[in-house]
Amino acid sequence: MPACLFMVAPLTNSWFRIGPTSRRTQLGSTKADVEFAEAFDAVEKVVFSKSLEKAEGKNSRIVRTPAEDEIQKLKQQEGPNMYVGGVALPSYLIGLGLVDEYIFTIIPVIAGKGRRLMEDIIMQEKLGLKLIDTKISASGSVILHYVKA
Repeated sequence: MPACLFMVAPLTNSWFRIGPTSRRTQLGSTKADVEFAEAFDAVEKVVFSKSLEKAEGKNSRIVRTPAEDEIQKLKQQEGPNMYVGGVALPSYLIGLGLVDEYIFTIIPVIAGKGRRLMEDIIMQEKLGLKLIDTKISASGSVILHYVKA
């Protein structure tokens, strides 16, 4: 289980309102929904925001300093991995060279539009990756785990 999950403010409020924590009380929640909600609640969540008054959800805290400062501080500490999802924040951290491992999940749905990872980021040099693990979920999603080559 990760030590931290990083989120940005626009995503955070809607995630906590309709996200996994509320699934425990919804009719029709599956066992997997409940397990995910419990795991989500247990993980420390770091929310980067300059405008939110308070963090919603269990084990959540707001950080108002630049993301790279908090990431560098946490990387100096012992503990499990940190996870970040979405597009904007991961792209930003990749551009700064702060991401050590990459886990991409390919979901079998063609959206046809949306933001792309690294869309607005200019890399100083090409980043080579080495595949270290693959998994296929019951839903057909493919999970690819890479490290820097």
